Amino acid sequence: MKFDIKFDAIGRFLQPKTPPLIGVDISSSAVKFVELEDAGKGRYRIERYVIEPLQKDAVVDGNIVNLDQVSDSFKRGWKKLNSRVRNVALALPAAAVITKKISVPAGQREDELELQVETEANQYIPFALEEVNLDFQVLGPSPTSADDVEVLIAASRKEKIEDRVAAAEAAGLKAIVVDIESYATQAAFELIARELPEGGVDQTIAIVDVGTSMMNVNILRNGESVYLREQPFGGQQLTQEIQRHFGLTPEEAEIAKRNGGLPENYESEVLQPFMDNLALEVARVLQFFYTSTQYSSVDRILLAGGCAAIPDLDGAVSRRTQVSTVVANPFSQMDVSSKIRPRQLQLDAPSLLVACGLALRRFDPS
Repeated sequence: MKFDIKFDAIGRFLQPKTPPLIGVDISSSAVKFVELEDAGKGRYRIERYVIEPLQKDAVVDGNIVNLDQVSDSFKRGWKKLNSRVRNVALALPAAAVITKKISVPAGQREDELELQVETEANQYIPFALEEVNLDFQVLGPSPTSADDVEVLIAASRKEKIEDRVAAAEAAGLKAIVVDIESYATQAAFELIARELPEGGVDQTIAIVDVGTSMMNVNILRNGESVYLREQPFGGQQLTQEIQRHFGLTPEEAEIAKRNGGLPENYESEVLQPFMDNLALEVARVLQFFYTSTQYSSVDRILLAGGCAAIPDLDGAVSRRTQVSTVVANPFSQMDVSSKIRPRQLQLDAPSLLVACGLALRRFDPS
């Protein structure tokens, strides 16, 4: 038996000698492209990147609602990227993927393992198996039995994957990897961890990605995710407040938010209250984390997403949570192509975590 899988990569599922590829993150506000190169001596170079805006509501809650609009943004972004690489790595939101770790007897043939995975998957997946793409990976020896191995099962509704693949194909690109956003974030975090004290070992790190409408929190301990949560809060709240406060249209408010030019009272009456609310939401998520897990503290917060570029947002979050907070930049130790403006990259970096993690799949050794 063979699974009909386009969902051919979960975490670090890849074939040897992965061809060059581009990481593409389809968020609710933009399609983001990142291409990395091997710079030698264990270093990477960011060769090019593009953030191509999406029409409002083209993607809602991680679901592609208007495939034509997403495909058009894909085409425009690909043209601006000006790359010869046509293979792409895509990702699904964690909420669109069901994952489960199971233990199975060691030493099984691949066809036996596939059959057992399918049987186990029936227990955990609330859809008919013909409606999903299913993948699995043997993680290693079971922590509870010497005779078993631990296997990660992952499944997603076929249409979730097919919509993303179709958007890429409309731009003449080939999706060779489909990953999970939280896994891609963890891959990018490995670059950032090198700059943390002791490389982040034995530290509890909260990655807080504040997007347009959703705050995604992924809390890591020694490279493993120990807590995931989505909180309905994001940059659109700031846009709506600008719109209300200054009598602008949604489009005008969005442009003013990005480019400036708002009245002097903007910072004190609109921006600062938004930052305070955002910091409060982060504090609430941490409280949920403490009350629902064995953990009672977080060592560091990494801010990601478009909102992370707001000046002193890291300070506001740190003051509210009493946790050291920094803005995430996975490119800080990379070489930078002459085609890229370093200052602009620094501003954009926090919103490129997922795309960077996907681009790193090119270098997976497995």
